[in-house]
Amino acid sequence: MKALYEQNQSDVNEVKSGGQSDLIPTIKFRHCSLLRNRRCAVAYLYDRLLRIRALRWEYGSVLPNALRFHMSAEEMEWFNHYKKSLATYMRSLGGDGGLDITQDMKPPKSLYIEVRCLKDYGEFEVDDGTSVLLKKNSQDPAGSSDSQEQSYPHKARQEKTASPAPSCLNFFLKLCG
Repeated sequence: MKALYEQNQSDVNEVKSGGQSDLIPTIKFRHCSLLRNRRCAVAYLYDRLLRIRALRWEYGSVLPNALRFHMSAEEMEWFNHYKKSLATYMRSLGGDGGLDITQDMKPPKSLYIEVRCLKDYGEFEVDDGTSVLLKKNSQDPAGSSDSQEQSYPHKARQEKTASPAPSCLNFFLKLCG
């Protein structure tokens, strides 16, 4: 592109100084070629940027070395800036600890899950105001929002009995672990 541009500039200067009008179609053709090449380069870079952004959602905040090897320093800088911006945004959501929006990329199959209480706890009030009696080996339906970490007590150790909504999986792993 630089060679085309320089050749075009010399022809433009020649047309201006000598009045050689037979070079004008060639100048226009080269100029159109330069514009097309620029559009192609920008489209390629934009596509690459979208792919790098998708890597953050697919692999998390740390990229494997095999992927980083194929990225330029500027692309790594953009990835790190995007990673920090996304982290700042997630911290601003959902109260004290923030909300990890990179988790649970697929919606749950059901809004309700079955939970089994592994330890006697007694009566417990969930976020919507209803009370649930948590007895050992009892199975209760719970909304996926009710089964988040903040809702059910850790003392009443629970386990999943049906396939839970993905957002509940961490809750059950912490309680059963």
